[in-house]
Amino acid sequence: MASGLRSPTTPRSGAASPRQTFDVELLRAYMKKLLQTTLHNASWPEPRERDRIKAWMKEIGERVKERMLEIQPRGFKFIVMTQINENLGQGGRADMACHWEDSDAVAQEVFSNNSIICICIAFAVRTI
Repeated sequence: MASGLRSPTTPRSGAASPRQTFDVELLRAYMKKLLQTTLHNASWPEPRERDRIKAWMKEIGERVKERMLEIQPRGFKFIVMTQINENLGQGGRADMACHWEDSDAVAQEVFSNNSIICICIAFAVRTI
């Protein structure tokens, strides 16, 4: 067998260097407070005022991403999804399964009042 076709050997030195982890509990607490303070008096707008929904989603997403960068500025890619729907008394359920490395993390927070339901999900995926 030609030597160029073999897999490179890995050095067998002591313990492997520990992987950075993302503090998901710190982020989850921030998300809960952010949604409560941003949306506590919010109500579903009239059709001509729907730009307010977009503005709320953008503000929440940007602030969550900024907080993620404060918690762990290097080594992760961040994805933040925010959704706001009208609360008409409907039931709902959401489940999520993630198959990834142990150092990746996800935080989810839900806010609701008599008028709106907001779901914010943030992913921290290790890049190196």
